[in-house]
Amino acid sequence: MFFHFNFANWFRMVRLAWREPIAAVRWYFLAVLLLWVPPVAALHAVCFFLDGILFPGLWRTEVRRPIFVVGHARSGTTLVHRLMNEDRGRFSSFRLYEMYFPSLLQKKLIRAVMRFDRQFLGGALERRVRAWEDRHYAAMRKVHPMGLTEHEEDDIVLYYSCASGFWITKMPYMGDLDFYRVDEWPARKRRRLMRFYKECVRRQLYLNGGDKIHLSKNPIFAGRVEALIETFPDARIVVPVRDPRETIPSLLKLVSGGWRRLKWPPDRVQRCLHIMAEQSFHTYRHPLEVVARHPETPSAVIDYRDLVEDPAAAMRRLYDELDLPMTAEYAATLAAESARARKHVSGHSYSLEEFGLDAGAIEDRLADLYVQWDWQRTTREAHS
Repeated sequence: MFFHFNFANWFRMVRLAWREPIAAVRWYFLAVLLLWVPPVAALHAVCFFLDGILFPGLWRTEVRRPIFVVGHARSGTTLVHRLMNEDRGRFSSFRLYEMYFPSLLQKKLIRAVMRFDRQFLGGALERRVRAWEDRHYAAMRKVHPMGLTEHEEDDIVLYYSCASGFWITKMPYMGDLDFYRVDEWPARKRRRLMRFYKECVRRQLYLNGGDKIHLSKNPIFAGRVEALIETFPDARIVVPVRDPRETIPSLLKLVSGGWRRLKWPPDRVQRCLHIMAEQSFHTYRHPLEVVARHPETPSAVIDYRDLVEDPAAAMRRLYDELDLPMTAEYAATLAAESARARKHVSGHSYSLEEFGLDAGAIEDRLADLYVQWDWQRTTREAHS
């Protein structure tokens, strides 16, 4: 399998950077896209090709019954993913650094260096990396756990393919770049991307143990649920749901903070935030519509309120719906998690007004979901 590089996206990103009116931003992104991305992608391509030669057992590794946690950002995708990863020995997930180095050869070399560092250097390299993480991710950690060894969104494995939505956090060209609506892409383009993604998952399973279940959480995958089922016919889908009056402003605050730190003009930021808010309505509906069309695909829709109020009970229901047996050890872990959850208070604040959003408009656009999930409506709710 060859490394996938989305040349069309890359050319489009270069054109957008070239037309960028802010000179410092223009030259920075041109340098990244022209001087950094191509050689790194080329290195990945060589290593990716060598994987099949150096590790012949890779081709005997199968991706069986993977689980994809999709849904709107800030709806509990990270929490579900973290709780399931507490089920030790069952699941395989990507860590952040492993997605920046997608080939099996690269991952094995990095792990060998880490072992050498611990055994012969007393962890000197690890301490330097931890210090870099603390500087680089400090601002993000207030709202989302970040670190090179943290489990993260699979979408980042597509970063150097120029096919990852993570690029939008750096280049806010919403409306000009599409990393989200993969289900609407032409079949050939969609399948090429998804075949490569499956090969990345295969390598991670080979590394972590071929008997494990791949576990993924990706809000951006809400736009490619059909593609996931097409690529992984035995996939299982989990969709957390939460009141959109909470998730939409939370997401906008998360991404806008990063854009503003990059000194993007306020009018550009506002335009992209508006497009992202509109995309949110599709993110709520599309996964639910797809799983309804595919009753043969095991799925679980989980209420965020249940998840935070009693994680143990919520996860037991989820495991039942996905046909996953629960061990006594994991049940005990969940019981302890439920006790901690009752004491937790979120430090992340946000409001609809901060982004010019109207609660009534959101409720009207998703009125059927407000009824289905019994989300309390504002006083403006139609007396209809």
